[in-house]
Amino acid sequence: MRPTNAVAVAPVENPCVRPYNDSAMPLPFSITAVLTLASAIAAMTLRNLVHCALCLIVTFAGLAVLFLQLNAQFVGFAQVLVYIGAVAILILFAILLTRSNEMRTNLVSTFSSSWGLGIAVALVTFGSLAVAIVSSTHLKDSVPKPATITVKQIGNALMDNYVLPLEVIGLLLTAAMIGAALIAMRETEGKAK
Repeated sequence: MRPTNAVAVAPVENPCVRPYNDSAMPLPFSITAVLTLASAIAAMTLRNLVHCALCLIVTFAGLAVLFLQLNAQFVGFAQVLVYIGAVAILILFAILLTRSNEMRTNLVSTFSSSWGLGIAVALVTFGSLAVAIVSSTHLKDSVPKPATITVKQIGNALMDNYVLPLEVIGLLLTAAMIGAALIAMRETEGKAK
């Protein structure tokens, strides 16, 4: 016998997951895509290496935002931590530490004779990828359900099961950074004498 005062419970939906709408590209996605492409092109064409590295950081940040908009939180945050937090800053420090007077005075032309060949190869690659994607049968399949694992669950697993390896990696990276700073300081002291 069923009780009369029972309340039907609706399934709880994830507020981060938006329903798929293939009719139009959302405005934030379009703005982020244009900004990411513009900064990537600027990173390739600017003459100043520091400006190129800063544009590369903006490109990595744009990719992280695109991943977050596609509900791939772990990949988006990993993009921020690994590429912006480590790789791009390492490139920026390497450029700043190794710059010499020769690099400042010797301006290299941005355009060369091989640009035409590079553009042709890029267009052929883009064309073959576009044909493969458009002719794919997977586009007609239904959209798969989003993953149920969250960034919080991954963080809890890292902090519960893998605390020691995480701490060892942190200490190793800290020691490497201190060693690199000491080597850079010794080289600058040797040049000053």
